[in-house]
Amino acid sequence: MKTQEQHVALATDLDCVVDSSRLGRFQIVVVALCAMMVMIDGFDTQVIGMVAPSIAAAWHIAPASFGAVFGMGLFGGLIGVLTLGSAGDRFGRKPVLVAAIVLFAGVSLLTPLTASLPTLIAVRFVAGFGMGGALPGLIAITSEYSPRAVRANVTALMYCGFPLGSVLAGVVSAQMVPHWGWPSVFYVGSIVPLALLPVFAWLVPESVRFLAARGERGRVEKILARMNCSATWNGQLAQAPHAQRSSVARLFSGGRALGTALLWAALFLSLLLTVFMVSWLPLVAHAAGIDIRSSILAVSALNVGGIVGCYGIGKLRNRYGPIKPIALAYGLGALGVALIGLVGHSGAELLVAVFVAGMFTVGAQMCTIGLSASFYDTSLRATGVGWSLGSGRVGAVAGPVIGGVLIAAGLSTPALFFVAGLVSLGCALAVFSISSAAERVAPGVGS
Repeated sequence: MKTQEQHVALATDLDCVVDSSRLGRFQIVVVALCAMMVMIDGFDTQVIGMVAPSIAAAWHIAPASFGAVFGMGLFGGLIGVLTLGSAGDRFGRKPVLVAAIVLFAGVSLLTPLTASLPTLIAVRFVAGFGMGGALPGLIAITSEYSPRAVRANVTALMYCGFPLGSVLAGVVSAQMVPHWGWPSVFYVGSIVPLALLPVFAWLVPESVRFLAARGERGRVEKILARMNCSATWNGQLAQAPHAQRSSVARLFSGGRALGTALLWAALFLSLLLTVFMVSWLPLVAHAAGIDIRSSILAVSALNVGGIVGCYGIGKLRNRYGPIKPIALAYGLGALGVALIGLVGHSGAELLVAVFVAGMFTVGAQMCTIGLSASFYDTSLRATGVGWSLGSGRVGAVAGPVIGGVLIAAGLSTPALFFVAGLVSLGCALAVFSISSAAERVAPGVGS
């Protein structure tokens, strides 16, 4: 009788069951597979810039022509995160994810077969749409299978796969292009996700809350058993499920409006800053008299710094809460970015300055993405993350353009990076303000 009473006492709603679980082997495998897919996106986003000079030489076209290639790839990603993010909330994370990955990998595999700039632009747009559309689902799945206590940190660390993929793009390109030509890197970037897809589809489950909202209790209980949850599910959700079709308007209801706007502003400014530095840092540094090797390695230093910073900020979040460490990191990042413009002609000083700037700005960006996943409840998570990333993608498109305008206007290198530092300061203010915005969220909203 006592055992039965204990069992009843442990029975609770689904969100409490997941939140009270440990981050066990099952969840770690799911998060690792999601991180590998995000890493492939980072690889693909960066590698086109690495091989652009080789393609331009092979096709006898001006390197400046690749502005449209870069822009349409990012624009495709923007459309993907907005449309497929909402589709994930309506039709389920997993089918949308699998379809997006197949689309990306299949179309990217066609890249070596292109022979003209218009064809390459079209391929990059569709590939960007596919991989960009997979990101909200990957982030949502990671978030939903992580206990609440570590959700934001786990999501942020998972997304570190993106800068890691960017670093690998440089390493792989440097080794493969001289021996096998530029098409070889796209074969790697396509075959790897296609090879991983069967494992991903087999091991990564559908959103457990999505299944519960559809009344598929048997499938939910099987997943909870794989998670080794200590609590027993009572068949209830923490809140009544919404209509399966998720509306973007709901991102601004229930007290979410200010928080949503601030998340969009923070990620818009953050990706504007990051893509500006990735796009223009090698050129600006080389023009300032720094050797070409150090100028190119600066991009890798930025991304490696971001991975280190994400881990460190995550540790501080455990002690000081989810908001203040991110805002402080962006504030310190403003100083780090400004210092890049003062390194003079020293390649070593450039690498140190860029690493520090990346540690604070890119590291904070990863944590802000984790914050966006925690801000919305499960029924809105893919839509909320998708539109937050969409605002970031708009910033990513704007960053290189604004940088080009400022450089064309004759802004000195110190002044250019001082302005970039102010962008990081804007991110700090937006994130810091989310703390008060979260207090306006209606009870039961967010998880």
